[in-house]
Amino acid sequence: MKLQKFISIQEAIKKKKGEVAVRGWVYRERGSNAMKFIVLRDSSNIIQCVLERKNFEKQWNEIDKIKIESSVEIIGEIKEDKRAPTGFEIRVKKINIIQIAEDFPINKDLNEELLGDRRHLWLRSRKMTAILKIRSTVFNAIHEYYHNLGFYEFQSPVIIPGGAEEGPTLFELNYFGKKAYLTQTWQLYAEAAMFALEKIYTIAPTFRAEKSKTSRHLAEFWMHEMEVAWINLDELMEYAEGLIKHIFKRVLEDNKLELEILGRDIKKLEPILKKKFPRITYDEALEILDKKKKIKIKWGKDLRTVEEEKLMEDYDTPIFVTHYPKEIMAFYKPRDPKNSKVAVCFDMLAPEGNHEIIGGSERDTDIKELTKTLESKGEKIEDYGYYLDTRRYGSIPHAGFGMGTERVIKWICGVEDIKDAIGFPRNMTRLNP
Repeated sequence: MKLQKFISIQEAIKKKKGEVAVRGWVYRERGSNAMKFIVLRDSSNIIQCVLERKNFEKQWNEIDKIKIESSVEIIGEIKEDKRAPTGFEIRVKKINIIQIAEDFPINKDLNEELLGDRRHLWLRSRKMTAILKIRSTVFNAIHEYYHNLGFYEFQSPVIIPGGAEEGPTLFELNYFGKKAYLTQTWQLYAEAAMFALEKIYTIAPTFRAEKSKTSRHLAEFWMHEMEVAWINLDELMEYAEGLIKHIFKRVLEDNKLELEILGRDIKKLEPILKKKFPRITYDEALEILDKKKKIKIKWGKDLRTVEEEKLMEDYDTPIFVTHYPKEIMAFYKPRDPKNSKVAVCFDMLAPEGNHEIIGGSERDTDIKELTKTLESKGEKIEDYGYYLDTRRYGSIPHAGFGMGTERVIKWICGVEDIKDAIGFPRNMTRLNP
């Protein structure tokens, strides 16, 4: 085959007619002794390609051996055909077979566990390709949102001397003979950097050694976090709502085809752009659950997933639940001056059974209170010396939040399991591939 200017399948479809040169992998194939139908895929889309034997007598034996995921280059005439999978087909004039694949080890009979074992090949599926494209849009939208607001991107260590959330969920490692851990959050180092840069954010890998097999937990995931000087809880929630709206705006603009491939009902996503997100307190949430859902929760207990799901049944947008009991919150969340029993914090809960996607708070600036809380949780104060120093030199009001990026992607894509929101998921039962 002579050198050609190859274009993507989607570009060929947009061209609608004329000669095109495309290349990719065989998504499906069928045929007879006289004709071969190949559905070709690349990263942009799929298209049906028709080969008539009379035009390929010298190549037909090789063409007849083509299997799923074989790689080929094709030149032919594209034309509209409503019977074809994407409404167009290519009448092939020339084909260059790059490689004939072996029998592809993925078929309709495979269960989720076997698909996990063959994840490196399952990424080629239309479903996973669509999700990964939406994931890319989400990451780009996060960067765009903060750059437009004058934030600086800041990176923190992945190897840390102590925790920030819960000791039992730390991954321990040997750091040149010393005990160290994989990071659970960017936050503590971000609070130090905030005094220099004031408005900062990151998207970074995060590690939680949670012995969980649920559809919403991963041992390694990508956390988006932000920290801002001189703001309070209400201003923080404005940032969080603006971020979610911007992400959804970008996906709805850029990923219509991918949402269609996933069978996602766009009407369920549109209210996120149109409505203000409601704000209720923890106390109000308990009252709603009691009166409307007939679920009684003892004050002081955290909301479990079943209770979050019941609470969200009446909402088609995320909601903020604020002022949770202080005793069940992380050490850095301050007591409310108006009510010392609660912390100045929020969780953002998402509709359609997607639970908590963002958690944030103002940050405690009282060294004595921070030290007392850390000691009550069994933490070593010396591990937090650098953190407490930030309160000794020019301490100011500030706040920040963290967002589980895969949880947002899971929600947008309408998939049941968070494992499908990342290329190669890691949890307590999955280390390979």
